[in-house]
Amino acid sequence: MSLRGKQILIIEDNVLNRVVYQITLGVEGANLVFDRKGRDAIVQLQMSLHWDLIILDLMLYGGISGFDLFKEIRRLPTYAHVPIVAVSASDPTTAIPKARELGFSGFISKPINEALICSQLEAIMAGEQIWHDGTLVDM
Repeated sequence: MSLRGKQILIIEDNVLNRVVYQITLGVEGANLVFDRKGRDAIVQLQMSLHWDLIILDLMLYGGISGFDLFKEIRRLPTYAHVPIVAVSASDPTTAIPKARELGFSGFISKPINEALICSQLEAIMAGEQIWHDGTLVDM
């Protein structure tokens, strides 16, 4: 599987992380749309009929919770089965169990590992669940 042509919505408030995504995923040919604050995520979703993946930061600007936003997205029937991966600097020992319980497709700990991110996202889009806590051993 490749990221070429994949439609990916990235809900991320940190400019440095957005640059990392743009460089690593953009080079692989992914079509990226960014939402900085999470407030417009539902509007962004509805602007396209097809999304292959949603990357969701768990701690957004203004106290918006990625967990709450996940629940809002899942309430929309069109996006009930689109893979959503949490990418966060939150403590993985508490965030991963909560993400699993809610039904996320995976969790990738920050800082983003540029050598792994593309293969991790490809695996998630292929139906695998990835629970990366930031240690060197992946999955």
